[in-house]
Amino acid sequence: MGFIRYTRPLLALLATIAAPLSAQQGARPEGQRSQRPRQVVKMDSARAAELYVSDRAEDQPQADFTRQVVAKLRTDSILAARAAGAYDFRKITYKSSADGMEIPAYLFAPLTKRGAKGHAAMVWVHGGVHGDWNELMLPFVKEAVQRGYVVITPDYRGSTGHGAAHYNAIDYGGKELDDVLTAVDYLHTLPYVDPDRIGIMGWSHGGFITAHLAMRKETPFKAAAAIVPVTNLVFRLSYKGPGYQRSYATQPSIGGLPFEKPEEYIKRSPLYHVEDLNIPILVHVATNDEDVNYVEDQQLVWKLRALKPELAETKIYVDPAPWGSSVGHAFSRRVDPKTLERVDSPEQVDSWNRTWVFLEWWLRPYEDRSKPAPKVATGP
Repeated sequence: MGFIRYTRPLLALLATIAAPLSAQQGARPEGQRSQRPRQVVKMDSARAAELYVSDRAEDQPQADFTRQVVAKLRTDSILAARAAGAYDFRKITYKSSADGMEIPAYLFAPLTKRGAKGHAAMVWVHGGVHGDWNELMLPFVKEAVQRGYVVITPDYRGSTGHGAAHYNAIDYGGKELDDVLTAVDYLHTLPYVDPDRIGIMGWSHGGFITAHLAMRKETPFKAAAAIVPVTNLVFRLSYKGPGYQRSYATQPSIGGLPFEKPEEYIKRSPLYHVEDLNIPILVHVATNDEDVNYVEDQQLVWKLRALKPELAETKIYVDPAPWGSSVGHAFSRRVDPKTLERVDSPEQVDSWNRTWVFLEWWLRPYEDRSKPAPKVATGP
């Protein structure tokens, strides 16, 4: 009786409160939520223009294509001129397995070939949302060739120096992966390359491509090295903002931002494919990287350490000696632009020493498999 005595007045009070609210809202179907009136916000036209990101292909940011072609011709001449007595050099093209698009590339090889399957090979992938392979990587290429590697460096779709059509065909995390992967097919046409000893290595966007191809369930690569790689486009585009987003949202194969095309951006981000990794991978990152910021790269490092510790060799360089406007992003690519010689720092030396040892362990570049293996005595 006590419960009823005190409950009845409370229910009556609640009824008197609810009645005016029901009258204001009007009758509506059961279960339908009321809509809050839209807040009126004064539009700042300057801020709106700054934040606007188009999803139309015709709004893709453009470049000075004439200047890019001239720069590429200069690179061609430098690489050819420095080849004498140092390495065998060719500029080649091959057709991408994605759609038959012509992919330009450089091929570097030892001057003296060992014979059938005598050499390990590497696919080296350049960085940049739009970039190309240039002469600033030459000292490291020469070191690779001296170790016995054959190196191929594709200028996949979206690369600079090959005109507007090649540039505007950019497909970040899409067909560009097949462009790079098809370089392996070209290597298979070289009798002195061992198809069982092919690795892949890349920096920044090239590290992104490297990680992607290493994390496919089936890959022709024996080992991979991804240095300061782009890892998570969902996070990256949010972190970098509209100026950066415009180069992605306007790509015909994407056509929008991560919140509009979440599945597309997840598919194109290596971070979400770590589970499929089944070859050894080396990843080096820097805490003072102002291009692929550490807050992005640490996601890949930690996930590799958690899920693939038996396959992943990772190292975090704490504030390595800077190089260029992106500070630590090029910490292991310190090269004098005039002499094209290494400008070593302790971190650069350490990173390359670790990289060479890692690659040599898995690819065995010093082995000459063109010669029969020595017979092993089996008894007296």
